[in-house]
Amino acid sequence: MLALWDLQRTLPICGALLIAALALGGCSSQLADLTPADAQPHAREPGTYLPVHDLPPDRDQAIIPPEQRAKIEAELAAARDRQAVAAKDAK
Repeated sequence: MLALWDLQRTLPICGALLIAALALGGCSSQLADLTPADAQPHAREPGTYLPVHDLPPDRDQAIIPPEQRAKIEAELAAARDRQAVAAKDAK
């Protein structure tokens, strides 16, 4: 039979382990909800390979027109110059 001293030591430890097990069990049930809605389904057959022949869209096509790109680059260069001057003045 357990002595009173042993019971006073083991009861809180068992309680803490039970609470930890219940807390971890509650978290694991929500892992399926973390999957993004647009995720591709897993392959049903083991050993299937990813489709490596599907190429990304052509990167040679300019997404931003050249005139707009030049304007953006000029604005960024002007902002960089203003920040350089402000940094010199702050020192």
